[in-house]
Amino acid sequence: MVSFRREKFVPFGGPSGGHGGAGGSVYLVVDANLNTLVHFKRRVHFKADRGGRGGSKNQQGETAEDLLIPVPAGTMVYDADSGEFVADLLQEGERALVARGGRGGRGNSAFATSTNQAPRVAEHGEPGQERWLKLELKLIADVGVIGKPNAGKSTLLSVVSAARPKIADYPFTTLQPNLGVVTVDDYQTFVLADVPGLIEGASDGVGLGHQFLRHVERTRLLIHLLDGAAADPLADFETINRELGQFSERLAAKPQIAVLNKMDLPDAQSWWPLVQENMKERGIEVHAISAASTLGVRDLMHRIWVRLQEIPAEPLVETPAIFRPAESEDAFAIDREEDGWRVRGIRVERIAAMTPFVLPEAAARFQRQLRAMGIVDALEEAGVQPGDMVRIGEKELEWTP
Repeated sequence: MVSFRREKFVPFGGPSGGHGGAGGSVYLVVDANLNTLVHFKRRVHFKADRGGRGGSKNQQGETAEDLLIPVPAGTMVYDADSGEFVADLLQEGERALVARGGRGGRGNSAFATSTNQAPRVAEHGEPGQERWLKLELKLIADVGVIGKPNAGKSTLLSVVSAARPKIADYPFTTLQPNLGVVTVDDYQTFVLADVPGLIEGASDGVGLGHQFLRHVERTRLLIHLLDGAAADPLADFETINRELGQFSERLAAKPQIAVLNKMDLPDAQSWWPLVQENMKERGIEVHAISAASTLGVRDLMHRIWVRLQEIPAEPLVETPAIFRPAESEDAFAIDREEDGWRVRGIRVERIAAMTPFVLPEAAARFQRQLRAMGIVDALEEAGVQPGDMVRIGEKELEWTP
């Protein structure tokens, strides 16, 4: 604001225009009560409040509150335009700054000098940052159940937890991962993820492989469920592990427990000695169960709990810096347009947005800043003519010598 002191017995009151408050920033915050991103289907635009206006008598505008947007743990954030990785949010309460609020504009009290004791110049607030984000959820589970389609993964999850996944006898019944909390001995719990069935070529995206495999990266232990009614469970084991290795070396190195399912069927009972011997040669722990009849399931859950206590938690990767300073904010570029000129640059566009051109002193100050930055000379060298339109950000200015 532009204002001056008006008090009795103070004939020459100085400038007293207050500054505006800073705008709110936008943060993504992990909320443990969320486990999907479905709420972003209903709302995609989020905007923090603007700062309060400055007042007379050096009254400062109120700083706006930051906007906190809840997301589930495991949310990965990317800039939608550049594809740049922004943040990886894992823990309850963890937050990432994704759009910074602009600072408040200064009132005329900030521009008083010994030679200009009554400035009639002020600033608009700095525009806040705007951006589109891409959010991707990687499920966070202690244990991931992998295997070929129809191996019985969803059935296993349904009998050991309160999860109710869709179960049917055809490939890719499960089209998205399902989470279930398994309780062992009434108080010990772990999170089990039923990952959709994998097929040969999954690491190249066949059968939605990429969308499935990425959800296993968060787990600490893999349960490799083998279909005892399949033509060759051992060949299936090789196929899945090969796809894991081609997708990620880190994923292939995760500890596994092999489990032969459907032991209520004669075929599985015939395969069991061969599977047992093969896994022993590989040094892989193996169990036999029937998820449908719950045979051996309870003992398996106990064993998984014990193994989880032996596996150290993976260290969390620190979130990288979200905002990187430009090489030089003073850098600018001038382009010739069909009906004028366009000046681009971080600092010059910010100055133009914050200048109230209705105030003559503010407009004159803007011109001095353009000359100091070398923009005036660059425009003249480029061939700007009186009356040409010069655009800086959202401002359109007519060039006058």
